[in-house]
Amino acid sequence: VQLVESGGGLVQPGESLRLSCAASGFPFSDSAMNWVRQAPGKELEWVSTIQAGGRPHYPDSVKGRFTISRDNALNRLYLQMDMLKSEDTAVYYCAKGCAWRGGAFQRCDYQGQGTQVTVSS
Repeated sequence: VQLVESGGGLVQPGESLRLSCAASGFPFSDSAMNWVRQAPGKELEWVSTIQAGGRPHYPDSVKGRFTISRDNALNRLYLQMDMLKSEDTAVYYCAKGCAWRGGAFQRCDYQGQGTQVTVSS
């Protein structure tokens, strides 16, 4: 399994970024895919999931601002992030094999090296 993120950067509050993830080494089109993030000093946080069939899921913290999508022909996962806030600052990871317990995000079996997103004025 190889996951390679790109697209991070420094933006001002209210601006947008689009993250990409190039996936290989597994049947991408059959796999649910995720974005997770980790801010300095904080635990890994679930950001979004897209099922193999394309249905998306979001936590309340990003719902209405972030959009997850996939291109199965290119084995690519995307995260469109709009109306960014300072609290969105984190390293963002593309991830596979994520688990929840009792509705709470636990961990992922695979994730990439991450891409830094910094939201600051």
